[in-house]
Amino acid sequence: MNSATEKTGLQLRSLVKKSGELEISLASVPMPVPQADEVVVRIEGAPINPSDLGLLFGAADMSTARRSGTAALPVITARIPEALMKAMAGRLDQSMPVGNEGAGVVVDAGASDEAQALLGKMVAIVGGAMYSQYRSAKVKQCLVLPPGTSAAEGASCFVNPLTSQGMVETMRLEDHKALVHTAAASNLGQMLNKICIADGVGLVNIVRSREQADLLKAQGARYVCDSSAQTFAQDLTDAIAATGATLAFDAIGGGTLAGQILACMEAAINRTAKEYSRYGSATHKQVYIYGGLDTGPTIINRSFGMAWGVGGWLLWPFMQRIGPAGAQKLRERVVAELKTTFASHYTKEISLAQALSLEEIAVYGKRATGAKYLINPNKGK
Repeated sequence: MNSATEKTGLQLRSLVKKSGELEISLASVPMPVPQADEVVVRIEGAPINPSDLGLLFGAADMSTARRSGTAALPVITARIPEALMKAMAGRLDQSMPVGNEGAGVVVDAGASDEAQALLGKMVAIVGGAMYSQYRSAKVKQCLVLPPGTSAAEGASCFVNPLTSQGMVETMRLEDHKALVHTAAASNLGQMLNKICIADGVGLVNIVRSREQADLLKAQGARYVCDSSAQTFAQDLTDAIAATGATLAFDAIGGGTLAGQILACMEAAINRTAKEYSRYGSATHKQVYIYGGLDTGPTIINRSFGMAWGVGGWLLWPFMQRIGPAGAQKLRERVVAELKTTFASHYTKEISLAQALSLEEIAVYGKRATGAKYLINPNKGK
């Protein structure tokens, strides 16, 4: 692609100004020129994950969002509460590209044989700046998708599939035998449910409505607890007792749910306790918070002894923990089960300009289960 340096593409960027204003815009950037071990991918699908929204919106109050610019190059601005500006200190006045993962066709390649072999292939990549029309990537970052796979089918190959597998692998590494998962009707939650059914792992799914419970049960889930039900605490304790779950992954983050899970774990363990201990059961109970659907404080009302922990869990440190061989094994399963276990479902496919529509932001900005959006940076091009 000899003219690569003469071409440009659009890229979605997020800027937090020292003045306390968020600005989201589309920037025209030069098309990447690949190094020997790199390729250039024409991005045709990139999901909006909750982790993407954290970078996209920062700490802005999106109820104050306003749109300006043109139809082709819109600009969104919103105010950031003064009390939250300290948390934005590390990114002030830096225009930052957004989008963790995506998929598309390789349209240019470096001189190496490995790079040239990818020309014309549909690949999935991860590494940031995916809400771009063109994105360069190292050959080793590319996951070659099976023939006939669309960009939409491959766009979410990394974050949710690897996270769901990572939860099960963490359970095994830390000697637990079953899991609890919140926001379980999400795309990720449905993947985890399928993995646990296939692998014979006990899973307690926590959802927030009867409709979500019915969805998971239709997919074969055995234990589904609706947090909106009056019997939630009893239902959760019964399910934990049946599975022996002592590890939970919480996508909610804020509120009292993490503490409720620990309390129900303790209650389930005490059903078979042989003797009383004023320090609670000796069985360690762990909740890992991996999301922030509720951005408020995590409230822990202690009623579960001393053998417990609450901490954070992130995918990329976990991948480093298991090493290249372990990570490759997880990726191979993703490719093999891309259209079954790891199939993602999207509410809507939108262009870069549509992503900066106040109406669309009002929907995908809610982080609601069942409202996952896919950005196609080259939509309409």
